[in-house]
Order: sequence, then structure tokens, then C-alpha cells
Amino acid sequence: MLEKNIPIGISDFEEIRGNHFYYVDKSGLIAEILRSESVKVSLITRPRRFGKTLGMSMLENFFDIRRQSRNLFEGLEITRYTELCDRWMNHWPTIFVSFRRVDGLDFQGAYDMLSLVISELFRNHLYLLDSDRVNDYDKRTIKRIAEGEATVKDMKDSLVLLIGAMRQHYNKKVILLMDEYDVPIAKANSHGYYQEMLDVIKGIMQALKDNSALQFAVITGCLKIAKESIFSGTNNFVSDTITDSRLNEYFGFTQEDMAYILRDLDAQEYADKIKNWYDGYHFGDFDVYCPWDVMNYLHDLQRNPQAEPCGYWKNTSDNAIIRSFIDHAGSTITKKLETLLAGGYIVQRIDEDLTYDYLHSSEDNLWSVLYLTGYLTRVREEELTDAVPEGMTVLVIPNAEIKEIFETTVIQWFDDSTKQWSRRELFDAVWNEDSEKVAEEMNKLLRKTISYHDYREDFYHAFLAGIFAGAGYAVESNREHGEGRSDVVVSDPMNGRVAVFEAKYADSLQSMERKCDEALCQMDEKMYAREYEDDYDQIVCYGIAFFKKRCLVRSK
Repeated sequence: MLEKNIPIGISDFEEIRGNHFYYVDKSGLIAEILRSESVKVSLITRPRRFGKTLGMSMLENFFDIRRQSRNLFEGLEITRYTELCDRWMNHWPTIFVSFRRVDGLDFQGAYDMLSLVISELFRNHLYLLDSDRVNDYDKRTIKRIAEGEATVKDMKDSLVLLIGAMRQHYNKKVILLMDEYDVPIAKANSHGYYQEMLDVIKGIMQALKDNSALQFAVITGCLKIAKESIFSGTNNFVSDTITDSRLNEYFGFTQEDMAYILRDLDAQEYADKIKNWYDGYHFGDFDVYCPWDVMNYLHDLQRNPQAEPCGYWKNTSDNAIIRSFIDHAGSTITKKLETLLAGGYIVQRIDEDLTYDYLHSSEDNLWSVLYLTGYLTRVREEELTDAVPEGMTVLVIPNAEIKEIFETTVIQWFDDSTKQWSRRELFDAVWNEDSEKVAEEMNKLLRKTISYHDYREDFYHAFLAGIFAGAGYAVESNREHGEGRSDVVVSDPMNGRVAVFEAKYADSLQSMERKCDEALCQMDEKMYAREYEDDYDQIVCYGIAFFKKRCLVRSK
């Protein structure tokens, strides 16, 4: 594999191109956006880590009148459009603002961060204070905002003011680039101050409404918030989501991109692994790889050619969205999650116009969010044998990395769920040698679980160990005993008692009794209990047969 200067965690176009970092040419995005000059506001929504911020930084470097960027674009696709470059490159006053840092446990904390972001933006344009074309009243407000002393009214009017002042100074309309516009709203919804933050953001977004000083605006985010919720009154508003095809080749790596990258780095031997772990997204007419993952893995391979793929995406967020989804899970959702984890697909109605405060108001909204944020992807109709009902979308887990995120989250949910569940009746039944009660309590918990190993024996071993773990008992799984290995041993040294469990997987309801008997016979033959005879007063042996979400228990 060839050595290349692969950038990790760098979203600044000038830094990447100026320092000759490895770059996959996405400059065609500029020409595509300029083909729709009549569109005043373009909203681009994509999952996180698909290159939105880098794309916006590229646009800033191309348009900004205060930059000289021709050398940064040398050799890139956009330079083929000479007339377009002559008209647009570094000829337009440009505002670039990102809201990705706006977060806080309460409204005041988040508002302070928003105020900081806006004041930093204004400090980048302090030349306006020396302009003969900007009136003194606006200068005083600009100075106040730049110094971090803005009133709430100043905050709401900030972009209107800045766009207007730049229009006066340059005598040209202004281009607005806004990255991660929905982060403040998403964080506010998570922490319980949604309405307060929505009110401020709606005020800021008034800069998009009938603004004669605005040439056009490009806005990015993860979700398309319903227009009436935040973009009310905005004319010439066009959204581009993962279901569209116009811009999808510019966010993420297409198969053509990957073929070029692997040839360029002499890394074709890793193509299958990369595809299995990081491909699988279907955006519009394009099959797309997650660029964050691909670059991280290639970077690791340069240092260690034996490196195996791993989940880089999961390290960029706590994946709380999946956990909140599972916490709201009813029986229907649970069954669908099991289908997805087993490699199957589900058919759902997808709504792209959402409001954060109603995300959990319906099952359709929940699946829509998982689809729009990249945890699920669409199956093409031509890949299906059955016709898809009108208005419905067929969804699958896109790749091995996202499946691992689901599995890890489900395992953690199950661990937390068993800790919260009252197990006193189960424990009493175990030590009272009441096998029927043990079976009754285990069946209750089984019905609450989400299986993540397609009901294989390792799922049931984890289930058994998880019940007793963290409850004050010493739990050992698959430890060697006597002449063989028992599945789970639960000991209570303080009270001089131990329970030994042998689990069997049954392939039908009818075979459960036979499997129970096999488990007990195995415990006898292998003498699992013998080593405890000297140390414990009570030794209980249980044979358990599992079939899907049912179990049968016999004791000895």
C-alpha cells in the first residue's frame, strides 16, 4: 500500500489542499449548486460524517471575496468550467457559520454557546466598522454583538444585520453558508429546552425570508425540520435529502470514487473488507460509502497492513438515538429490530419533514429518524422479489459497522433492563428449587428482550449470565467443571449455596422436554456438581431448554 497524507478529523478545505493532504475531488458540487441560481435557499441533509462540513468549507473558499483561492482548486473538476470560475470564484461576500458547537444541559448554557458562535462570526467581519457605507446605528450593534454583549433581539436579528451590512459595504449581494443548522434544536430537545431554543433559531432564520440582500443560501444538517417549524415564510426553498439524486455523489464516496482511491493507494486487496464494513448506503441513485470510515481504515492500514476494519463511526457519537429508540420499543418495534439484526428487512413509511419534539410521537417517526441519520438504508425495488406498497420504503442495516453499533446498544439495553427488573422472585425460586417458578420468571424476561444472535446458544448463555450479574452473586460462564464445562454457575458463598445451569437450544416446542432431560443427564455424566460438595451446603442443578422466547426448566 502506498503512503499518502490522509487527513483524519480535518474539515477545513484550505488546510487540506494547502498542506497537500489526500483529497477526493468533490468540487463538482459547486457547479451543481450554481445550476439552480433561481433557488434562494438550498437545504442539504445527510447523516453525520458524510463530508457536509468539508463541502461547506470548499464553497466558502470558492466564493469568498476576501480570499484568493485559485491555487487551492488547481487541477480539480470545477476549474474546467472557466466562465463559471471567472464569474464566481472569490467574487462574492460570503458568510460561513457552523452551529455544531451549540450545546448545553440547560437553555442558558446552550444560549451562551450560540452567543459565542455569533460573536466570533461578527469578529471575522470587523472591517465593517471602518466602512463608509455602513450606517453608525448598525456599526454600534455589530460592535455590541462582536463583544459578546448582544441582547436577545440582537441575536435574532444578527444574520439579517450582517448580511445587510456586507451588502452595503461590497455593493454586492451576499452568499450565506450555514452548517449543522439543526444541532441546537436537537440538543435542546434532548435536554428539555426545545421551545426556548426554537424561538431563537427561528428568529435567526428570518435572514432567509424575502431578503433582497441575499444572493443565495446553502444550509446543511442531519434532519430536514418541517418548514413550518423553522423556515416559515421562506420562499424559493429547496431541500436535497438522501432520497434525492442531484447532489448525492458529492457526499460520501461512490463506487467510482472507491475504485480510484484503492488504485491510487495500491490497496485493492482490501476492497471486499471495506465494502462489507463501510458501504451499503443507498442515497438516491447512488451507492455510497461512509468517507469518515474509509479514510480512518486506510490511515490505519498505512501503519499496520494487518489492521482489521472496526467501528470508527460509533466513536463520533454516543449513538443515543438508537438507545432512545429501543427505550420506546413496543412489541412491534422489538420484532422489527430482531428482523433487522438477523439480516432481514422491514417495510416502513418514511416522513422526511419532522419536528424534533414529535420524534417519538409515532413509530413511523422513529424509523424515519434511523433512516435519515444513516442507521438504516433503503433497499432498491429492483433488488426485491415482491412489489413495495405505494408510499412505503424497504429498510435494512447498511453494513457490518452499523450492525455492530445496533448489537452493542441492544446488549447494553438488555444489561440495564435486567438490572432494573425485580429479580427477587426468580432468586427465591432458584434457591427454593422451584423449577416451575424459575421458568415462569425467566419467560417474563425473555419476552422483554431483543435477541441479537438469532436465538443461538450464545444468546441464551449471555441471557442467563446477565440475569444474575450485578445482583451480588458470583457468576461464572463456561467454566471447566468435573469432566466437562457447565454453562453458568451462580454462587452465594455467604449462604453456602451454589446453582449450576446447563442450557440447551431446542429447534421446536416439542423438543424442549427432551433437551431439558439431555441437560440434566449431561450434568450427571460430567459430574458438574462434585467439586462444590466440600464448600457448599446447598447445590442446585438446573437443566434449561430454550426455544425462541420460551424456556423450560427442570431441577435436580
